[in-house]
Amino acid sequence: MASSHQPKDFDVFLSFRGEDTRRGFVSHLHKALTQRCIRTFIDDNLHRGENISDELLKTIENSSASIIVFSKNYASSSWCLDELSKIMKCSKKVLPVFYQVDPSEVRKQTGDFGNELTELEKKIEDKTKVQRWRDALSRAASISGWDEKNRAGSTYLGALGKNVK
Repeated sequence: MASSHQPKDFDVFLSFRGEDTRRGFVSHLHKALTQRCIRTFIDDNLHRGENISDELLKTIENSSASIIVFSKNYASSSWCLDELSKIMKCSKKVLPVFYQVDPSEVRKQTGDFGNELTELEKKIEDKTKVQRWRDALSRAASISGWDEKNRAGSTYLGALGKNVK
């Protein structure tokens, strides 16, 4: 009989827009997590193509928690939004980080963040998918997270380490 409590492949799945955060914030976050022995998945490959891979979706499913780094251009990427939809569907521990973007702009999809989403939406024929993205953005941004006004980064990481192990 298979156990419903199978071990997870990763403690944390990092979702982020590479062009905004990969070489700065995310690389430091990844290093801080791994130094705390938190097994963290970071997609180091630049993507070609529009569709998220089944393997990446499985990685999301097989992670105990996800950190979503919302940044200015996050909503311009169908890849990021597909990851986010999957993360929110899995209903695991979700920790949003608002990097140089206001949480209310993500939640309400307004301002520059909302404009990026609107531009992407014009290119997408599947309006059901777009609605899933919008719902996932609203739900994720309603979760208490970390932003630059709330400089509790080390406390945040400490709490994460206790919650994913």
